[in-house]
Amino acid sequence: MPLHVPPAPAPALRTVLTALGSPTAVREAPTPALRTAQGPATPELPLPVHVLDRITPEGVSATRLTGWRFLIRCGDRAVAAAETMLTPDGWAFSHFFEGPYIASTERALRQAETMQQPYQARLLSVPGLYMLTLWLHGDCAADGAEGHPAATDLLVPLAPAPPGIAAHRPHRVAELLPVLTHRATPVPLLGSPA
Repeated sequence: MPLHVPPAPAPALRTVLTALGSPTAVREAPTPALRTAQGPATPELPLPVHVLDRITPEGVSATRLTGWRFLIRCGDRAVAAAETMLTPDGWAFSHFFEGPYIASTERALRQAETMQQPYQARLLSVPGLYMLTLWLHGDCAADGAEGHPAATDLLVPLAPAPPGIAAHRPHRVAELLPVLTHRATPVPLLGSPA
């Protein structure tokens, strides 16, 4: 299988397992599918979540790790996701959630498994565009918690993608970053200094 999923920090996984074992955490989560799921719920496919804070005109991006996301599987399908975050005291459970990105992430991962070149799977969030992508990093041995997108890495926008950007179509970082740069750059107001 050419797709590599980096190992999540053990404390991050423990916080998710603890939350899944807590009836209060599950009952209070805004996830009807998780609350009504039959059978055991297991966290799978941990993916580091990076945020793209800045895109420069040269296309070089600044990213930072914000947490790890686990798909929560009940039976044969993912019904929710669990997010963890790094705090001054270590890894902590953040929240459960559901929605279109769950199925979209699964679809993008299945798509990535069919590629000939091996990749390391990560998630890359672009908050300025309300966009989430599966980031396929070319260095499978890299620490999943570090680094920034290389020009030859692939980004697969997850559905729903911003208008004009096709979901589930792999784009080389070198091709997609200029588009994102243009869209994320605020247009100056008339009469304001450029």
